[in-house]
This record gives sequence, C-alpha cells and structure tokens, in this order.
Amino acid sequence: MNTTLTARLGTDIQRFKDEGVYKRLNFLDGPQAPRVAMEGRGEIIILSSNNYLGLSAEPEVVAAGKAALDRFGAGTASVRFICGTFTVHRALEQACARLVGTEASLSFVSCWNANEALPASILGPDDIILSDQLNHASIIDAIRLARSITKCEAAVYRHNDLSDLEEKLKFARDRPVKMVITDGVFSMEGAIADLPGLAGLCRTYDALLVVDDSHATGVLGAQGRGTAEYHGMVGEIDIITSTLGKALGGAAGGFVAASETVCDYLTQRARPQLFSNALPPTVAASALASVEFLERHPERVQELRENTRYFRERLQTLGFKPVPGETPIIPVILGETAKAIQMSDLLLDAGVFVTGFGYPVVPKGEARVRCQISAVHTREDLDQALEAFDHVGRRLEVI
Repeated sequence: MNTTLTARLGTDIQRFKDEGVYKRLNFLDGPQAPRVAMEGRGEIIILSSNNYLGLSAEPEVVAAGKAALDRFGAGTASVRFICGTFTVHRALEQACARLVGTEASLSFVSCWNANEALPASILGPDDIILSDQLNHASIIDAIRLARSITKCEAAVYRHNDLSDLEEKLKFARDRPVKMVITDGVFSMEGAIADLPGLAGLCRTYDALLVVDDSHATGVLGAQGRGTAEYHGMVGEIDIITSTLGKALGGAAGGFVAASETVCDYLTQRARPQLFSNALPPTVAASALASVEFLERHPERVQELRENTRYFRERLQTLGFKPVPGETPIIPVILGETAKAIQMSDLLLDAGVFVTGFGYPVVPKGEARVRCQISAVHTREDLDQALEAFDHVGRRLEVI
C-alpha cells in the first residue's frame, strides 16, 4: 500500500475520532426484529432499521428464501442473458409491477444499481435531468454517471419547490427528453414529494417523471403501494424505482418499474444488468413472498401508521420537536454532529439502537438522530424507547 495514502487516510480517521463523528459498527447476532441481540450489549430495541413491516423475520418470508435455496441454488453464477434467467426473477418482477402499478419491472441487485442504470441507459446528449435538491445519494451519483456517459445536462431544483422546477422546465423546453427525478419519501426528512404538483408540471412541459420510492414502498397508501397510492395516482407515474431491501423483506435488491418498452430497453442496454450477476434467487424468492404477504395483509400498513403516530406524539409530549410528518421516519434535530453521535451512544447504553446522522449526510447544523418505526414494534418496545429518550434528553439538556 502506498505510504502517502495510508498516512493520509490514517490522519483523517483520527480526525473523525477527535471530532466525535467516527462511525463504529455494531454487530447483531440475530435477525432484524423489534428487539435484537447485539454483540457485547445483549438485547436491544432497534429504532434504526428500514424493516418497516417487520418482514425480515416473517416466517413465511424466511421459508420462501430457504425453499429457493434448495430449488435454485446459492446464486445465479453469471449474467441473466448469458446463463439464463430464473423463473423466480420473472415472478418477482411481475409482482413488483403489480404492486406499484406499472406495465413491467426489471430487478437489480440494489436500488442503487437500478438508479445508476436508468438515466445513463435511456438518455442522450441533448436531454436533461432535473433533480430535487435533497434526493438520495444514489440519484446524485446516477446523474454524475449519466452526464459522464451520455453527456446529458443536469440541474438541481430547490427541495419540493414547484416554482423553481417550473422555471427550469421552461428554460429546458426545447430538450428532446426532460427527466424530472425525485424521492417519493426523502430519507433524512421523512417528507413526502408533491407528486400531483410534479406530475402536473411534467404533463405541461412534456417531461418524464421518475420517483425513487424506496422509503414509501410498503409504507404509504392504504395497501402500501407507495407515494403514488398515497396521492391517489397509481398507474400515473412514468417510472418508479424502489428497493427490496427495506419494507419488502429487507434482504437486498431493487427494481425499475415502467412501461414494457423501458424495461426491455434496460434489459438490452443497462450496464448493471449486462455485466453483473442477477439478484440471488433466495433473495428474489423472499422478496416475492414479502410482496405477496403485503397484498394479503394490508392491515400491517395500518399497524405501522398507528405505531408511527403514537411514537411521534409521545416524543412531542416529552418535549422533543421531531420534524413534522406522517411517515415512519422521525428525525429529531440536535444541531451539531457530535451531539447527535453522543445522543446515539447514550441511547445505545440505555438499550435503544438509533443512529445519529451529521454532515455530510445532512447539512451542517442539522445533525439528528433518526428514529424509524416498524409495524411489529409493541407498545412495550416503544414505551421503553421513549423512557430512554426522556432520560438521555434531560441528561444532554435537549429537553
């Protein structure tokens, strides 16, 4: 290893530790669940997981993965068009399209890959991408990649600001393809995108609307069909990307859901499809079982909503000021990164695992602990966590 690089990285790592922003990994010895065994700490309450519906440890979801291991083996061993596509991938893609309301879908090993594949594959040098200011890092990197590969242009509009977006759409009126891309639910804020307003602008200016629904699939809408269902717009969104690694079983994987034409074109040209193994069949099978479980049990979404409302209201009663919203992402702003990390550490000492986030994940001065609620948290789980928040909040004089 180059000694200059080693010295530089070592210096930066020590600085992270000195500033109180160094991230330490915590090791779990069991499945994601409301309570998990953590190495060196015993049983702790998880308030930092994307396991919104509790399907990571749902018996029939786990059983589906085990059965697929016996039927299909451990992995795909190559690229789909080279060595064949497993039938479970086709079934999963049909289920994902059905869930979010599109003609077709195409699975990837992650939603990061799905986002990476989309603009770089379908846009050209005269096209433009218009991206919300607070979009996920995977979208930001996907745009950088698309600009490098296709030489398309890109612009950022202010967060959830339709007026700013319209000005940029007017300026880009002559572009052959105008792609507007947004998170459905913004992961650090819990804010929900204004899809009716975005779709209206896209219709007016003949733009393509792309929604990354990773934190909304399985979460929003009466049946957990995502941001489109929340707004009464299922079937009206041009392209949806989402993950299988959060509410839908939490294992891995993602997908692009769109028209047959878009999905077929991605099959032909998307580099993450053409040069990388497909999703392991065990993961595809457990994700398929998760979608089917959700379709049969929409009441799980209502249970998630009720838990979210209870925890948010109780936090407010204690004197905290969580960011307003209605999603199971409940950020508590603390200001400086070191304060957020300190609160996260003290909560973990009290048996509650909730992660602190600071710069560069969120803007400077807006560091927070981000609580994430699950449908399978019991009131006992939530009350115990709230008791820890009360104790730690008073100790740090934030309430």
